[in-house]
Amino acid sequence: MQLSNSGIQSSKSSIEPIQNKIKLVTFIILIFSFNFANSTEVAFAGFAYSGNHQSINDRFPYSKRFESSFGLKGINDLIQKNISIGQSNDFTIVSRLEDVVSRDQSIAVALVMTNETVSTEQFGPIYKLFVQLRGQALFFDFKSKTVLRAYPFSFAYLDALPSIPTDIQKDEIIKYVYLGKNGKSGIIDRFSQALTQAVIPISIPRLVQVKQVLISDEARRSFPTEFSNGEAETWIADNFGESIASKMNIPILPYTKGYAIGNVMSMTVSDGSIYNLILPKPDYEFTINITKLRKVVYEDSAAGKSFIYGTYANLKLEEPISAHSYLDGQFKNGEVKVVPSTQLNTEDFPAYQDSMRGLFTKLADAISGKKSSWLKSATSSIDVEKQIESTQELLKLCK
Repeated sequence: MQLSNSGIQSSKSSIEPIQNKIKLVTFIILIFSFNFANSTEVAFAGFAYSGNHQSINDRFPYSKRFESSFGLKGINDLIQKNISIGQSNDFTIVSRLEDVVSRDQSIAVALVMTNETVSTEQFGPIYKLFVQLRGQALFFDFKSKTVLRAYPFSFAYLDALPSIPTDIQKDEIIKYVYLGKNGKSGIIDRFSQALTQAVIPISIPRLVQVKQVLISDEARRSFPTEFSNGEAETWIADNFGESIASKMNIPILPYTKGYAIGNVMSMTVSDGSIYNLILPKPDYEFTINITKLRKVVYEDSAAGKSFIYGTYANLKLEEPISAHSYLDGQFKNGEVKVVPSTQLNTEDFPAYQDSMRGLFTKLADAISGKKSSWLKSATSSIDVEKQIESTQELLKLCK
């Protein structure tokens, strides 16, 4: 059968209006979806601490003093003003929970502090002061009290002082860590930055979490006593989670052991409100097993010694339902620490912390696609590059 040119033209002319209508409808749907995503309002729930309410003063003594220096509402007002400077493109922050509680999904976000570390180490006549604060932008549904997602961040400060630091000096450092100085972002600025990068998913997202942390008896002997009762596991999980979240720009569910019981996480806001938040089950789970911590002499001279502090760990990422592993291998990392001959006391654990953080950061770099020679020397797994690629593709689905 043959068709004339006029028949073809007539057919085209009848199809074009339909195509135009389809394009118009598609355009309207896209505009509606865009406006819907950008019309989401998220209430700022306040400055908060994770974990049991009764233990907060013991776990966050310097942060509590910093918070108290602003008065009853001062810290929240300060954070609120800072948030308005860096507004997210995905949602709008409102200052009152009352503005969202009447909605089907009432989303809130809090600046939740998860850890405070303040330690002093003597090097001859010099005292090293180390301060680290860890926190997260925690999004949760106010009605169902369910955690939606979290974006972790931290700030570490190191200083050398001629005398042992007083509490007044430590308070000043804590203030700097929270507020920042000379263009360096503090904890409050980093919370604001996390909000500008955060995304409220329209569909149900895929969730990832550091589910389990194991420490061998041998490795645990290198941890100080203040890292007992789950503090060691929490420190490892938080540092690993932050590395993965920041390098892949994804949220990660909070680690539960240490400040949660079962799948319920406790959070105390600065206004005295206490929330018990339900943690959803993750789609993918990381397991971290610290098998060995090693210290070996690297160089020895009259001026002093340098040591390599090594971390050996098994790292696994799997889907719990199918038990399919995307990453499963043993990795190692070493960091050098120089100890002058004039140093009277040496604390090994800060160097082990550097070694563990180094392992987590370098592995996260590899997963994010950064090429380095570290990966080949860090593991003997033959198919490690294939595992890294699979892990990278999987984590991209968790944004």
